[in-house]
Amino acid sequence: MLSARIHLRLRLGVSLLLVLIGLTGCGGSGSKATPTPSPTPNPSPSPTPAIPTADHVFLVVLENHSFSGVIGNPIMPYLNALAAGHSLAANYFANAHQSIADYFMLTTGQMESSDNNFSGTVADDNIVRAISGAGKSWKAYMESLPGAGYTGNDVYPYIKHHNPFSYLTDVLTTNAQAANIVPLTQLLPDLSSGTAPAFAFIVPNIENDAHDCPQGGLNCADSAKLAAADNWLKTNIDPLIKSPAFANSVLIITWDEGDITDVANGGGQVATVLVGMRVKTAFQSQNFYQHQSTLRLILDLLQVSDHPGASAGAPAMQDFFQ
Repeated sequence: MLSARIHLRLRLGVSLLLVLIGLTGCGGSGSKATPTPSPTPNPSPSPTPAIPTADHVFLVVLENHSFSGVIGNPIMPYLNALAAGHSLAANYFANAHQSIADYFMLTTGQMESSDNNFSGTVADDNIVRAISGAGKSWKAYMESLPGAGYTGNDVYPYIKHHNPFSYLTDVLTTNAQAANIVPLTQLLPDLSSGTAPAFAFIVPNIENDAHDCPQGGLNCADSAKLAAADNWLKTNIDPLIKSPAFANSVLIITWDEGDITDVANGGGQVATVLVGMRVKTAFQSQNFYQHQSTLRLILDLLQVSDHPGASAGAPAMQDFFQ
């Protein structure tokens, strides 16, 4: 009996020794277990480019045509060349129909009125207050304006409700500010003399902005309106882009609203094109933007901290810059 117990203990001891040897072999010169690799951290996302500082920002506003009728339309070769060679906002929408609400959104961040016959004044915070408060300059270059400082009613083909500055109390109560509303003919001399403002608002008259026919009225093919607007851009904006003053500047071309039947997101999809030294080339943004983002962009480019109305919370447009 004792012998059997001793024999059993010996067998258990041998088994234990073999197990220990096997374990030692796993960590020694035998086949090694592949260590579990540490998880590779996800690479840090590329930083979003900051919006650069611009010496000048030029905003051009055209009239009443949707994105689908403009982009790719051979009637507008100059605008489409800019869109293809520079940057295009391909998911950009106006805020409303009628025009005046969109012009106000571009300058106050609010749709102050939807009545193109609005005769009141606007005292809300606005781009003039923001830019002037930052010690920077502005001008509105209005084609067919009767004279510098004019804030009165329509003098065809000049249209008042395409000039939101003519309603702002900041402008109406100060002669020096009203004097910043000037005829379009002042643009090239200002560029040549080095006196172009930090912000320039540029608007064709109603015969050249694709609203009316080139000779007045509405009784013409739509292609004639678009051709006139494209010719106006080539005549007036191409020299601006080629001017030495444009070196560190940004040009924004947009449309106040889409076709009247296009009510997507309020005012329909519109074409918005950006041009500039730091603007991406051959780029299309699919991010959703509206006019309050353009107002924010203008102020961001000029390093102005005051963002009126909806521009304060609007999506920034930094994806256009490299």
